[in-house]
Amino acid sequence: MRTRTPQSQAGREVADRVWTVPNVISALRLLLVPVFGVLILNEQDVAALVVLVVAGASDWFDGVIARRFNQTSRLGQLLDPAADRLYIFVTLVGLAWRDLVPWWLVLVIVARDVVLAGLLPILTRHGYGPLPVHLAGKAGTFALMYAFPLLLLAGVPGTVGTLAWTFGWASAWWGVGLYWFAALLYVEQVVRIVRQDRGRTRS
Repeated sequence: MRTRTPQSQAGREVADRVWTVPNVISALRLLLVPVFGVLILNEQDVAALVVLVVAGASDWFDGVIARRFNQTSRLGQLLDPAADRLYIFVTLVGLAWRDLVPWWLVLVIVARDVVLAGLLPILTRHGYGPLPVHLAGKAGTFALMYAFPLLLLAGVPGTVGTLAWTFGWASAWWGVGLYWFAALLYVEQVVRIVRQDRGRTRS
């Protein structure tokens, strides 16, 4: 059975290509994850921030290339969000390990990804691949990735640290809210897919 996606059903086929420029960029971004983890755990904050900025810029860049040159692929749809989630997870663990954020924030964000992982077997059983990344999910990821550098700067004494703490936590709360809002949208999509397939079976 061919794997279906909402994109292919809408008439926009997603290619099975592997060796595309966006996929190579995403793979390189994944390779930087352990480097970033080591830097943040060893409190090499300036270098960690540089890696985080490079990762964020490459995330935007590979998306532009994929859309402009029609290089969207199934592998890219897996690598891109996987890299985003790994950076978020590693950053959160590093910040929590250094007591810069509470561990409950780690659990709240990881729980969301556990919920989404639980949807994949259901989609597979109904012949669907991973759902396209929703704009709310992208916005939540962006807000979280924006919050982390600010939370790292929160340790700087004086006005800079105070402002970084304030804006960092504001971005973090927005990110968590959008992250979970996107998760609820994915759950609603999966429920709709299951109902539609059951309706076809009955008819």
